[in-house]
Amino acid sequence: MSRTYADPIDVRRVGECPSEDSPDQFLWRGRLYVVRAVIAHWIESSVWWGGSRRALEGALPAHEHEVWRVEAQAGRSDATGVYDLRRDMVADRWILARSMD
Repeated sequence: MSRTYADPIDVRRVGECPSEDSPDQFLWRGRLYVVRAVIAHWIESSVWWGGSRRALEGALPAHEHEVWRVEAQAGRSDATGVYDLRRDMVADRWILARSMD
């Protein structure tokens, strides 16, 4: 089962080069999730996922989002889930876009 969200999240990167590494943790609804694995990573343009007609016609620039599909766990006893973490590349803001059971 898949659920869509648009909840703001705080993403933490703790690698040697945090600006380039995949997300290591994220805080969602007061709970810290630890990323166990990166499943996929891609870039989406707003033109493809619901941009306005003006953007589709080229009158407005495409807005890009970076998406990380990760397997993460909130606690040692919690089940692992799959989450899509989306970063607005212009505003550098993150949201939880989808969770999959």
